[in-house]
Amino acid sequence: MAFRLIKEKNPINEEVKVPLLINILGSGFFVGFIPVASGTFGSLLGLGIYLLPKVSQFYYLTLILLLVFLVGIFCAEKMRGRYGEDPPQVIIDEIAGQLFTYLIGSIVFELFFPFKSFDPATAFDTKLVFGIIGFFAFRFFDIVKLEPAKYFDNKDSGWGIMMDDISAGLYAGIFSAVLTHLAWYQFLRVYLG
Repeated sequence: MAFRLIKEKNPINEEVKVPLLINILGSGFFVGFIPVASGTFGSLLGLGIYLLPKVSQFYYLTLILLLVFLVGIFCAEKMRGRYGEDPPQVIIDEIAGQLFTYLIGSIVFELFFPFKSFDPATAFDTKLVFGIIGFFAFRFFDIVKLEPAKYFDNKDSGWGIMMDDISAGLYAGIFSAVLTHLAWYQFLRVYLG
C-alpha cells in the first residue's frame, strides 16, 4: 500500500449508511469527493486553515489540530465502513497531517533557530513561505510513507488512517523548518530585502 500517487476508489458498501455530518467533516466539506487528488486538496485545506489569522500561534494551532485529529478518528472509522480501507473520500487525515507539519515545524524553529525571530503570527510573508514549503514537504512524505507512516497505513482503522498522516507530518515539519531556514532566511530575505 505504500507509495501511491493516486488512491484508487474502493467499491462502496451501499448497506452502510454514514450520517451527513460525518460525511461533511470526514471529507473536508465534500472536498474528499473530488475525483482526483483529493488528498492534495485536503492538504490545501490544511494550508488554508493555517494561513487564517492567529491559527499559526502555538496555542490555537494545537487546539485546532487536536480537535481535527479526534473528530478525524471518529469520522474515518465510520466512513471506512462505507467507502473501504483508507478511502480517498476521507481527507480529514490530510488536514490533520498538514496542520501537524506546521506545529512540528514551528517547534523545530523555536528549538533550533530561535535567533531568527520566526513569528508567523505577525510576519505573514514568513508564514506564507513556511506554509508553502510545509505543503509540498507534507505531500512528499505522505506519498512516500516512511516508517512509522507505512506501519499505520497498513492498520485497518480510523486510528491508522489518521496516524499515517500524523507520522508524515512529523518528517515534513522537521524538513520544512530546516528548508524554510535555509531558503527564506539564508537566501530569499537577503536578496528580496
